[in-house]
Amino acid sequence: MNPQGLCGLCSAGLVRFDAAYTYGGYDGELRTLLHLFKYSRMRPLAAPLGRLMARALPRDERIDAIVPMPIHWRRLLVRGYNQSHLLAREVSTRSGLPLERLLTRSRNTPVQAGLTGRERRLNVANSFTVPQPGRVAGRCLLLVDDVLTTGATLNAASGALKQAGAVRIAILTLARPDRRNDYPLRGVTSE
Repeated sequence: MNPQGLCGLCSAGLVRFDAAYTYGGYDGELRTLLHLFKYSRMRPLAAPLGRLMARALPRDERIDAIVPMPIHWRRLLVRGYNQSHLLAREVSTRSGLPLERLLTRSRNTPVQAGLTGRERRLNVANSFTVPQPGRVAGRCLLLVDDVLTTGATLNAASGALKQAGAVRIAILTLARPDRRNDYPLRGVTSE
């Protein structure tokens, strides 16, 4: 999916990533598996879910490194792992692209679920930092997360990477809610 599909962010001129790809819809069995993986500590699901994600990655996309979406250290203590890092590791293994931790979550924000798009953007504003901008400058990066909903979190993270000098940010997620009734999606890349 190209950023145009994120109608609310696009119309406001707030899209900071250049392309977005997703494996499937956030419903049915995929949603159930993702919930088991993320909230029920079913870490072994990282391998099959990561394989699915890797299938959604276009072969012609120039990528210098894969960057997992970071979570705050407090959330990491509670959950026990960063699901995005586990998925990114699988995508890295399957694609042969290097996995690099170039981004940190500097603020522990409230959970996004239940917030409006505007509230989500405000919630994650200035939540990400790039500790070593020299490792980011001039590079094309793939930012990996589990679900793309409004795009606010991925957009904020992309903004931090672009501010540090990244020339292109593509995002890859396992799932995305079908919001065709909310606004038109354009250029959806999914299997």
